[in-house]
Amino acid sequence: MSSLRNEIEQQRSRTGQLLLLFSIILLALNMRSPITSVGPLTTMIQNDLQLSSAAAGALTTIPLLAFAVLSPFASTLARAFGIERVLFSALLLLTIGLMLRPAGSVTGLFSGTILIGLAIALCNVLTPAVVKLNFPHKIGVMTGFYAMSMNLSGAFASGFSIPMAAFSSFGWRASLGVWIIPAGAAILVWMTQWRYIRHPLKAGRRTGQKTALKHSALAWKITAFMGIQSLLFYSLVAWLPDILHEQGLSVESAGWMLSAIQFTQLPFTFIVPIIADRMQNQQPLVIAAAFFMAAGLSGILFAWTEWIVLWVILIGIAGGISFSLAMMFFTLRTRTSLEAADLSGMAQSAGYLLAALGPALFGAIHDTLNGWTVPLLLLIAAVSGLFIAGMGAGKNEYVTGKLDPHSMK
Repeated sequence: MSSLRNEIEQQRSRTGQLLLLFSIILLALNMRSPITSVGPLTTMIQNDLQLSSAAAGALTTIPLLAFAVLSPFASTLARAFGIERVLFSALLLLTIGLMLRPAGSVTGLFSGTILIGLAIALCNVLTPAVVKLNFPHKIGVMTGFYAMSMNLSGAFASGFSIPMAAFSSFGWRASLGVWIIPAGAAILVWMTQWRYIRHPLKAGRRTGQKTALKHSALAWKITAFMGIQSLLFYSLVAWLPDILHEQGLSVESAGWMLSAIQFTQLPFTFIVPIIADRMQNQQPLVIAAAFFMAAGLSGILFAWTEWIVLWVILIGIAGGISFSLAMMFFTLRTRTSLEAADLSGMAQSAGYLLAALGPALFGAIHDTLNGWTVPLLLLIAAVSGLFIAGMGAGKNEYVTGKLDPHSMK
C-alpha cells in the first residue's frame, strides 16, 4: 500500500492536492445536511402528505438504518472498483435521492430517503479511507476539514430549513430540494479525480484481502465508542427540544438550543483531529468528552434552565470531541487505507444501528413513564460506556484483526 501512496503523491501536483482537498470538503458538505434538514420540516411534511407520526418519524430513522445495512459492504465495493469511483457513484445516488424526495408523492419521498441513506453510508465509511490513502502525513488536518464541513452543513440545514420553507411558495419541497445544488457541485468537482483512480489490488495481493476485525478487541472498543457517541447525538437531536419545552422554554428557544449544540461542535471538530494526531494516545481527550457530556446532561436532568446555554455548550464541546475522535480512530488505529475502510464500516454499521434505536427507545420510555428523568439518566449512564470504550480505543496501538479468507483472490 505504501507504493500506491507514493505513486499517487507523485502524480498529484500541489494544485492537484488542493483540488482533492476541495473535493473532500464538498463531499463532506453533503454528508449531513440531507438528514438534518428534515427534522424541522417533519410537521409540514406530515400535514401535507397526510402521514402518520410513525411514518414521519421514519424519515429520520431510515437513513440511520441504511447506514447500518450498507456500511459493512463499503470496503468490499472499494476493493472491487476503487475508493474514488465508489464515492463518485455515491454522489450520483445521493443526487437522485435528493431529486426524488421533494418530487411530490409519498413513494418519491421514501424512495429518495432510502437512496440518500445508502449514498451517505458509502461516504461515511470511505471518506476516512480516502484521506488516509492520499494524505498519510496530514491525517489530523484533513480529518478536521471534512469533519467540520459535515457539521457546518448539518447545523446550517437544521437552522435554516424553516426559513427557507417559509421564503418559497413551494414550502418544504423547496427547502429539501435546495440541497441538490451542493450535491451537483460535488459531482462536477469529483469528476476531476477520475484520472487518479487506482485499483487497490495493484498495490499487492495482500492489500486486497479483507480484515476480519471481529477478532480484534480494539476494533470492538472503537465500534462501541462510535455507537455510543452516535446514540447520544441522535437521541438529543430527536428529543432535546421537547425536553426543554417541557421544562419551560418556548418552542423557538428550545429549537435554537439544539442548533447551538451543533454550532458549538464546529471549532472542536476541526481542532481535535489535529491535536489527536499529535498525541501519543488520545485518552485525555476521551476524559474531557465524557466529563463535559455528563456535566451538560446533568444540568438538563436537574432542569437548571437558567444555565441552559452553558449546558448545551458543554454538550456541544463533548459531541465535537467524541465525533472527531471516532473519525480519527479509523485512521490512527489502522495501517492501510483499506483496513481503515474495514474498521470504519464495522464501527459505523453497529454505531448507526444503535443510533437508530436510541430515539425510539427513549421516546417509548418517556411515553410509558410520562417524564424525561429516566431517559436522561440512561443517557448519563451511556456516557460511562463512552468513557470505558474510549479509554481502550485511545491507547496507541493498531487493530489486530485476522485476514478474512473469503476475501482472498
